[in-house]
Amino acid sequence: MTEIDTAAPASTGLGNSLKQRQLTMMGLGSAIGAGLFLGSGAGIKAAGPAVLISYLVAGTLIILVMWALGEMAAANPNSGAFSVYAQKAMGRVAGATVGWLWWLQLVVVIAAEALGASQLLVTIWPVLPVWALTLIFMVFFTAVNLTSVKNYGEFEFWFALLKVSAIVLFLVFGIALLLGLVPGTTSPGLRNFVDHGGFAPHGMAGVSTALFVVAFAFGGTEIVAVAAAETTDPARSVAAAIRTVVWRILVFYVGSIFVIAAVLPWTSDALRSPFAGVMNVAGLHWAGTAITLVAVAALLSALNANLYGASRMIYSLSERGEAPGLFARTSQRRVPVPAVAISVAFGFVTVVLEILFPGTVLDALLNLVGSTCLVVWGSALISQFILRRRADRDGTELPLRMRGFPYLNIAGLVLLAAIFAVGFSDLAGRTQLLSTFALVAAIAILSRAGHYIQDKRSALL
Repeated sequence: MTEIDTAAPASTGLGNSLKQRQLTMMGLGSAIGAGLFLGSGAGIKAAGPAVLISYLVAGTLIILVMWALGEMAAANPNSGAFSVYAQKAMGRVAGATVGWLWWLQLVVVIAAEALGASQLLVTIWPVLPVWALTLIFMVFFTAVNLTSVKNYGEFEFWFALLKVSAIVLFLVFGIALLLGLVPGTTSPGLRNFVDHGGFAPHGMAGVSTALFVVAFAFGGTEIVAVAAAETTDPARSVAAAIRTVVWRILVFYVGSIFVIAAVLPWTSDALRSPFAGVMNVAGLHWAGTAITLVAVAALLSALNANLYGASRMIYSLSERGEAPGLFARTSQRRVPVPAVAISVAFGFVTVVLEILFPGTVLDALLNLVGSTCLVVWGSALISQFILRRRADRDGTELPLRMRGFPYLNIAGLVLLAAIFAVGFSDLAGRTQLLSTFALVAAIAILSRAGHYIQDKRSALL
């Protein structure tokens, strides 16, 4: 019988100076990064225009997941977020497994975003090699995350606002281009949705392959639940942030993908840098350069937010005895310095790998994550279902309640199961899912072994 831990501690050593607007922008900052500016082209290549189906499916799922997370985060703001909720709902092994899985995912994403930003910047400013720029970015954002959370939140707010504004301008330009309102440029109309093999040139296999690219793109949105622990009014801030983050991400993602797929054929080499490619169609090469700079800023903003999330997760794991106690130490500014340091370590390793294997590391990193997001989202839906049932049974008041419970919760789990089923129908998806499941099993086994050793030591004392 699984021992259920209902007393996971709240994070008490951290600050609580994040504001609602900063929390909202952190959600956008972590999600609008490599997945949109680099992964969108890969998704269109994999599925053709039918990648829109992948985005709509994954978008619907992330809405349901965020509603579930919002309910739990408002009731129990904790830097461990869904890891803590899984622990409360399903026991210590489940909580530790989800926490370590998410932390490992973010560690890889941090390195990928630093490397991706460097590769983009080199295309328009080839002054330094990619590895040198990556090193500079890693050092700079490590320093940013070692300042107080208030300074970090303000930095991320303006960083994220820059790229949000740029995407809005991109959408306005893209719509004008499709409507034939851009002087000197012939509108492609919607013919790219039916030419070059049709709307779904690779069939459902392409859509399923793109689903994992899209899952990676939406990954990071859940950082809102992690950051809730450091806000002044978690219940109010989380509710407002989730409402705005969800619809903004859907508009930005689905809108941007629609414009890109309509303007650029899925066979186009311009999809390597899709936003600049759209601008170049109108002959606005300067605008292509500008949007590339914005893409660099977007990747670095996502790196910044994800480094925050990773450090807080391992801090929470350490608080609960699931990671070495060193990572629960904080500075006088209430910053978990050792947690930040271990979370950036792989990024610096990536610098060395890029020196040794130039031009090959980024693709390898992007292939390591994707389905891990789906496992974390599934754990959130299951945890919310259990905890909500428990709260209703005990008559516990909740400051924020997920609408449509339990039907929308069950719908999210069914949708997630369908994504897994579709993924198993494709070789690439099957390989990634099996690898993820193997990683989950390995973490769970190691966690259970660690608990066994801890219990034995406690019994001997």
